[in-house]
Amino acid sequence: MPKRHWEDFKPGAVDVYGPRLVTREEIVAFAAEFDPQPMHLDETAAAGTLLGGLAASGWHSCCILMRIIADGFINETSSMGAPGVDEVRWLKPLRPGTRVRVRTTVLETRASNSRPEIGFVKCLFELLDEQDGVLTTLTSPLMIRRRQAGAGA
Repeated sequence: MPKRHWEDFKPGAVDVYGPRLVTREEIVAFAAEFDPQPMHLDETAAAGTLLGGLAASGWHSCCILMRIIADGFINETSSMGAPGVDEVRWLKPLRPGTRVRVRTTVLETRASNSRPEIGFVKCLFELLDEQDGVLTTLTSPLMIRRRQAGAGA
């Protein structure tokens, strides 16, 4: 049974999940399958790109972020998915050998107007490196089941 419901999320709450080591092998394997650009596949080719060296695809960064938050808290909630992603930003390259974490900040919560059993929890997710440098940000409203449908917010 899920441990956390919509009522358990409060604006301003911050949690950090992870870490996870990102390897060269997984960067290249993901890129070969889903984003076969030189900067994600080969160090020599990547050196001549804007990234200046081998780096994970931004989409790979998003997948890593999702795995960390799924393991960290989503699978422990009464999550009902998400209606989408508001914004994704790739701020710094994710390099092989980086140990990443995700900082999650609850930006706002609101009850659904049309479905009393659901509340929305809008979160800012930040993929961090070992020095707390922000590599990727993702903002998304999560749909979380309410403990008591239609109860006061």
